[in-house]
Amino acid sequence: MAHPTVARQLVQMLRDAGVRRIYGVVGDSLNPVVDAVRHTDDIEWVHVSNEEGGAFAAAAEAQVTGRLAVCAGSCGPGNTHLLQGLYDAHRSGAPVLAIASQIQSQEIGMAFFQETHPERTFQDCSSWCEVVTPKQMPHALRVAIQTAVGTRGVSVVVLPGDLAAEESGGPTVPTAMVSEPSPVRPGAGQVQALADAVNAARTVTLFCGAGCAGAHDEVVQLAGRVLAPVGHALGGKEVIQYDNPFDVGMSGLLGYGAAHKATHEADLLVLLGTDFPYPNFLPQRRTAQVDADAAHLGRRTPLEVAVHGDVGETIRALLPLVDQKTDRRFLDSMLHEHAEALEQVVGAYASRVERMRPIHPEYVAAQLDELAADDAVFTVDTGMCNVWAARYLTPNGRRRVIGSFRHGSMANALPHAVGAQFADRGRQVVSMSGDGGLAMLLGELITVRLHRLPVKIVLFNNASLGMVKLEMLVDGMPDFETDHEPTDFAAIARGVGIRALRVEDPRDVRGTLAEGLADPGPVLMEFVTDPNALSIPPAITGEQIRGFALSASKTVLGGGVGKMVDLARANLRNVPRP
Repeated sequence: MAHPTVARQLVQMLRDAGVRRIYGVVGDSLNPVVDAVRHTDDIEWVHVSNEEGGAFAAAAEAQVTGRLAVCAGSCGPGNTHLLQGLYDAHRSGAPVLAIASQIQSQEIGMAFFQETHPERTFQDCSSWCEVVTPKQMPHALRVAIQTAVGTRGVSVVVLPGDLAAEESGGPTVPTAMVSEPSPVRPGAGQVQALADAVNAARTVTLFCGAGCAGAHDEVVQLAGRVLAPVGHALGGKEVIQYDNPFDVGMSGLLGYGAAHKATHEADLLVLLGTDFPYPNFLPQRRTAQVDADAAHLGRRTPLEVAVHGDVGETIRALLPLVDQKTDRRFLDSMLHEHAEALEQVVGAYASRVERMRPIHPEYVAAQLDELAADDAVFTVDTGMCNVWAARYLTPNGRRRVIGSFRHGSMANALPHAVGAQFADRGRQVVSMSGDGGLAMLLGELITVRLHRLPVKIVLFNNASLGMVKLEMLVDGMPDFETDHEPTDFAAIARGVGIRALRVEDPRDVRGTLAEGLADPGPVLMEFVTDPNALSIPPAITGEQIRGFALSASKTVLGGGVGKMVDLARANLRNVPRP
């Protein structure tokens, strides 16, 4: 054979591109690829319990490392299971390549057993999705890899099983490839227009998203120049909240503090690296936006100024053109508003929490925040775990918080933790799981045990779909079919072979977390929590509950904000005394 098989060439090229593992479940149409992994050094097959879990794991690995990660599914149901995780990866900007194997090529179109059409199925959750034939190799795979890396999205290689075993169309020739896209430099005219708008505005608020990664210092410097309060979306929390004397909290459905008020009362709102999806939380006027993806500009709100550029590059070009503002009254009032808002919410839940039964989940989250490592990776289930993460995890520039924040899929936390832990076995990885999410992909406990991953699973078990219950409440409906029978997940974890600790007494919360986090192996720490922890603080009226989407300056979800109140107090020290 003059050239390697398609499968062997595919695996070698992935390894040469820096891929160290492929997450998946073996199956007949994937056998040539799996066997090629067996014969190739420096790359491994990671057996997961469900292909969906494998796709989530690849998404998390890509987000932690910034490098290409790979998952695979066999023909038919095997690759359709990948869908949830690939949607999550694509919307999260994670460079992931999926191998979706197909039935025997001669049977395609004949309604054969397990026949699907992956080249159609995955179009909506990928930047590149094509059937690859032997004659197209290795060129087609290079395109797939470069597209995933360059767009920070998903590429799907559809490969019929029989063709994977055939000879490829050419030799595996080394070629230079870009490992990450370069920053987008904004046009000078756009930067000048932004500078003119900022200089003309009496008051400015900055609202930051995940696109501010790597630009923390630039954002803080700009805020200091224009005396702007700085709010953030959930995606921007980990990159902009720490070491930020201008922080006024978060806006959106999980919001807290003065962010909503600051964004609505400023003469100019500047959106930095955020495709914030909730237009009803934006003022819909007096807005400028900076984003490296031009498709995001103006997508959520009309703009006075649009700048296509990387946030860091844009601010560095902007600062020499921006005048130093001297009137601190707006900034100081927002800092005071922020601190007062947090003080009020914390007071509603601070009393006797260590003796409250069932356990308050916010108490668990606060203790976890204190005890977890300074460089921990937290993976967060969709639902109420998002609330506790948003309000209690303290960012510091080293911690990571990963969730299905854009796709909003349940069951993501544990498989995300698998990928994050494979990326670095020596780093502390904590899965903040809800009972609903864990139950949905419960088999990934077996994956954790199989690969001896030291993942720490902190389970908030309230026997309820808490976020759905809240949604029904806000819509004026009684909650219905949101609860289930109490389940002892610790017993299930022990049956799998994972150490498990179950806590019902709040006095045992801190000790259990400390013990579990210190264990060198995988541990599930189950906390039986209060299903009514999403109750509304007494100062909020029924009318405000119904209209909370337009009244985010009030905190609807109970439970406080942990150490963020300390940050708000500290920032008040920067306010000059009269």
